[in-house]
Amino acid sequence: MQTSTGERTLVVIFYGLLTIAALACLFPLLHIISLSISDTHAVASGWVTFYPIGFSLESYRQLMSGSPIVKSFFNSVEITGVGVVLSMAFTILAAYPLTRSYFFGRKWYLFAIVFTMLFGGGLIPTYLTIKAYGLMNTYWALWLPGLVSTFNLLVLRSFMENIPSELDDAARIDGCGDWKYLTRIVLPLSLPVLTTLALFYGVGYWNAFFNVLIYINETTKYNLSVLVQQMIQSQTMLAQMNSSDSANQILLTPEEVNSAAIIVMVLPIMIIYPLLQRHFVKGVMIGAIKG
Repeated sequence: MQTSTGERTLVVIFYGLLTIAALACLFPLLHIISLSISDTHAVASGWVTFYPIGFSLESYRQLMSGSPIVKSFFNSVEITGVGVVLSMAFTILAAYPLTRSYFFGRKWYLFAIVFTMLFGGGLIPTYLTIKAYGLMNTYWALWLPGLVSTFNLLVLRSFMENIPSELDDAARIDGCGDWKYLTRIVLPLSLPVLTTLALFYGVGYWNAFFNVLIYINETTKYNLSVLVQQMIQSQTMLAQMNSSDSANQILLTPEEVNSAAIIVMVLPIMIIYPLLQRHFVKGVMIGAIKG
């Protein structure tokens, strides 16, 4: 079909705006990467912009050897790994019954779930509840309050509800119960949307910040988000790193250390996302079309 001049102009404008938005997101990342691998003198002189000047991994070496970032990295892995498994399990177990017409009172349960999207208990009641149950300074304080995302639950329920009913009928005829039907038919068919929701949960747990500050008291249990924030806010850790090694080491600038810490924090997500991008795009489209 032939397009008019106005349509072509509009497409060019849209592509131009999208290019500007993409560059606005890309340039800060390039700047951080360049700072983390550039020569110390170039960073201190302010010469580094969007490309590295010289090459040095000294900031990463001293960061790994002179700071608790390795411990915080494994704390983030534990929080994210266990959190995603628990959240996905309970999201599936909550979404599947809401798609069954014979589930008694499912409309009332659905109303109660959607109600939480509009009204919440608030920060102080949540804190008092966590404290009353003895979950302070444990990762359960991070996992339990946000165990199931209402939005993710509704997306998964919408997808499961649109699975052809003929599959259910055929499974029942073959003697398949709810558990077998869920694990052998529904979940394999829901793989794209499950991958998308797992990515949503994973990014949320990996970037957990405010809840960690509120509920976790021991610094050895901090995740990367909190540790990097403290490194950027305070110069104490940098001074310890510069004084912990031999006298021949290179004294780093705050920009180098902070940039290296930020890259360590975002690198796992940057690696995982391209691997899941195919399922992610398909899962988002399924939720948009069938939701």
